[in-house]
Amino acid sequence: MTRFVRSWLGIAATTVTLAVGGGQAFAQKELVFGLQCDRTGPTANVGTVLCPGYHDYIALVNSKGGVEGYKIKVLEIDHEYKVPPAIEAHERFKKEGAVLEGLYGTPQTAALNKKLEEDKILGTSPGFGTASAADGKRYPYTFPIAASYWSQGGAAVAFAKEKLGDLKGKKIAYLFYDNPAGKEPLPILEDLAKAEGFELRTFAVPAPGLEMGAQILDITSRYKPDFIITHLFGRSPSVSIKELKGKGFPLSKVVAFVWGSAESDIIAAGGMGVAEGYNTMQFAGVGKDFQVLKDIEAMYKAQGKTPPKEMDSTVYYNRGVFIAALHVEAARNAIKAKAGAKPTSEDVKKGMESIKGLTLGGLLPPLELTAADHEGGGWVQIWTVKGGKLVKVKDWFQGNRPTIQKHLAADAAKS
Repeated sequence: MTRFVRSWLGIAATTVTLAVGGGQAFAQKELVFGLQCDRTGPTANVGTVLCPGYHDYIALVNSKGGVEGYKIKVLEIDHEYKVPPAIEAHERFKKEGAVLEGLYGTPQTAALNKKLEEDKILGTSPGFGTASAADGKRYPYTFPIAASYWSQGGAAVAFAKEKLGDLKGKKIAYLFYDNPAGKEPLPILEDLAKAEGFELRTFAVPAPGLEMGAQILDITSRYKPDFIITHLFGRSPSVSIKELKGKGFPLSKVVAFVWGSAESDIIAAGGMGVAEGYNTMQFAGVGKDFQVLKDIEAMYKAQGKTPPKEMDSTVYYNRGVFIAALHVEAARNAIKAKAGAKPTSEDVKKGMESIKGLTLGGLLPPLELTAADHEGGGWVQIWTVKGGKLVKVKDWFQGNRPTIQKHLAADAAKS
């Protein structure tokens, strides 16, 4: 038996054990959710926190009777941030009757967009994947459900303009992980550079992103930008913080895309003191002051258990809760629409396209998903390292939305 299969079976068994809690088996009414994750690959620092957050929210829902009388069974597969295992994971989920699928990774999402459509199973790619998938007419079964890389690029430029006052004649550096995810925002940044009159220069960091001394030296000593936008993930964000700090560049003039924004990135760079002033973009709330998180803690304590340490890494854990909550809401809408009958994936897709007003007390942005808009508006917040902690400095906003819409329309016209 391969490690890949063992991982899948182990997670499935664990999920069933959680579901039956106390030895009382659930009724036969059950929905299967598929979840892809990276627990052992280059972005394991994300997956080992985000995916437990997802499972904990589902366990919380199940502990309260499930979704409209249906218990949720989560099947998770660790694809190690590799495309072939992600495709195999999709086939396994389909075989098991999953009504939806949580995707993980931009290369994996690109490889599965067409398969999702062929098999009529919705997949979610929050904060990553193909930005064009915001257009639900072109990508009917792919749901970004959070700010895409295009929307993050638009928001980053808007934030830079807010910090600098005017971008005309200014210089902005874009430091990015050299893969499809890193390159995704380039059309937006290039368009905005022309519109706003700033000079954009790009600096690619080769995988695995742990060596970028040459790029940082080039940025700080030669280019000398007025602002830096970073789009890094895995362990590379912490390297960028450390390198920029070492070269004396003010971190208050840096904003990171959503995957360079976790407590673990800051700790790995040397701690909050080292990262003082560092600006991070978020598509879900940060911190523990949300009722849903208090409910999860109470669930563990009621079972005589200590809440898991993953809850302390709130950026990625909260995103796991965010994803699970949207999955559950889509299923809830589908079940209600069928007057309690078991929904198909097509029903759950329609349920996802009718989500509106779900905020979990501010953990989620004011997104609204429709058949035309699978992104929900591209909302983000900005959090900054201040006084040894992450502090929210800009609440939910959309940056340069007309530019994003223009590119979506242009892409649609090409198809």
